[in-house]
Amino acid sequence: MSNLDIWTYSVVGFTFATYIGIAIWARAGTTGEFYVAGKGVHPVLNGMATGADWMSAASFISMAGLIAFNGYGGSVFLMGWTGGYVLLALLLAPYLRKFGKFTVPEFIGDRYYSQTARIVAVICLILASITYVIGQMKGIGVAFSRFLEVSYDMGLYIGMAIVAVYAVLGGMKGITYTQIAQYVVLIMAYTIPAIFISLNLTGNPFPQLGLGSEYAPDGVASGVSMLAKLDQVVTELGFKEYTTQTMGSTLNMFAYTLSLMIGTAGLPHVIIRFFTVPTVKSARFSAGWALVFIAILYTTAPAVGAMARLNFIDTLMIEKTETTEQGLAAFEPLPGDDLPGWFQNWSQTGLLVWKDLNDDGLVQYYNDKNDATIAEADALGYKGSEIFHGTGDALKPGPDLDIMVLANPEIAGLPNWVIALIVAGGLAAALSTAAGLLLAISSAISHDLLKSVFMKDISEKAELNAGRLSMIGAIIVAGYLGLNPPGFAAGTVAIAFGLAASSIFPALMLGIFYKRMNNVGAVAGMIAGITVTLLYVFQHKGIFFIPGTEFLAPQLGMGADWFFGISPNAFGAVGAVVNFAVAFLVSAVTAPPPEHIQHLVEDVRVPRGAGDATGH
Repeated sequence: MSNLDIWTYSVVGFTFATYIGIAIWARAGTTGEFYVAGKGVHPVLNGMATGADWMSAASFISMAGLIAFNGYGGSVFLMGWTGGYVLLALLLAPYLRKFGKFTVPEFIGDRYYSQTARIVAVICLILASITYVIGQMKGIGVAFSRFLEVSYDMGLYIGMAIVAVYAVLGGMKGITYTQIAQYVVLIMAYTIPAIFISLNLTGNPFPQLGLGSEYAPDGVASGVSMLAKLDQVVTELGFKEYTTQTMGSTLNMFAYTLSLMIGTAGLPHVIIRFFTVPTVKSARFSAGWALVFIAILYTTAPAVGAMARLNFIDTLMIEKTETTEQGLAAFEPLPGDDLPGWFQNWSQTGLLVWKDLNDDGLVQYYNDKNDATIAEADALGYKGSEIFHGTGDALKPGPDLDIMVLANPEIAGLPNWVIALIVAGGLAAALSTAAGLLLAISSAISHDLLKSVFMKDISEKAELNAGRLSMIGAIIVAGYLGLNPPGFAAGTVAIAFGLAASSIFPALMLGIFYKRMNNVGAVAGMIAGITVTLLYVFQHKGIFFIPGTEFLAPQLGMGADWFFGISPNAFGAVGAVVNFAVAFLVSAVTAPPPEHIQHLVEDVRVPRGAGDATGH
């Protein structure tokens, strides 16, 4: 066993023992503890737990990887997710906390005086949450596959078992205190390697400042900024300039950001966290503290992404002599027998693969879709870029972007304990959010469907058991779909945000701020919004993300993103517009809500006082 293996097993083992120990110590004995941790969590601690719940595998593992290879275009994730959290904290959390119910479907059912509205909300919540869990399972599979040196699929199975143990045991009480520990682990794991790498590349210990500092590897000044150096390196290999690259059209960037923002504000697993504090005032303070804790990682992510891209290229390629002309030929790939250790380690997972297309024993990596680069590569005898991810004949071009954060310390040659720490952090981020999502699914099924609709006389013990069984079912479904995820972790999560944006967010906003909105309009809006979004996503990503089931686009000769250039991951914004429009139109031609409901809406909007969260 290598020194790295010893460090990794020690650090990951210690953190897991801590999580499971906390889950046992804080295990739920009542539905109040299972759903909302007994409503007694301190605002600062709840802010920390919310930060861990919020910063999922998409934030920790995937976001910086997407920023690394999408440059400026990756800013949609930063702006969308953080902006959405502000919307949630200001426009929804205090009012929902004052309303005093355990779950989002319960609010919708009571506000719209309709069991049908409650059931539709549960279905929307489950669809969004299961899709979100798929993204977490992808992150868990990536982390475990590298940590245990097994295939991605085996890593996913192991992660499913770990999630089942502590999520099912503890409920919200156990999850809350586990997430506090996970936040400490993940933020240390994210920032410590970033500080090391920033020092190595720029001499600045603050990654946020290092991003704009002079590029000075190992203290040797270059006279150019780090971003200018990165632009030079990627354009020489035929890729788009890092600092100006976009994700599609301006409209797509706008729709992507908007979809992530309003999807964030409609996420049930984050909203439910604001029921764990004792008062409305505590909910507001909790939201503010969570934003502080989230900002530490989100302001570091752009630097991590840029530095990871630069290190990835620099360690895989070595420069030729100074007399060589600039361009593709300015880089001589390392001989295959001398591939860096980090490359060989990740090759075992199938997430980073070298395939020698021209049998020259060298690694070629460049943009083989760029006409100018293709001509230059042909003259050198290259037959295409040779970096892939996948297995067998199902290879996809380039590295799997979800490995970049976890591989970054290895690429940069950091100490083994730092590499071990970041593995533990990646697992903490994925597990913390997966647990929160599973609890949201569990409460929707056991509390909002069984207890409130179909089995009103069910005992508290039976309700708890039903919640735990539904968690296990959700883990199995999400794990199965995670074997063939519809994209990288952050991309999959973006689809989940789109589903929440197109269904839950409009119903919550209208329920709080528009007292004329009735049950018929709300139900029609939710169904219309999520249906339009699901059809668009399925026609591009496959029905329930199953490969080979895509429809419409090939038959009609449509491009990949045919509706005004908006990608499926960004389509939640369009679905939300449809939801709002249908809800307004239907409510305008139907009877207004009862007078007592309109008074209830006015009362909820007054941000003063709140009783305890009521379970029934």
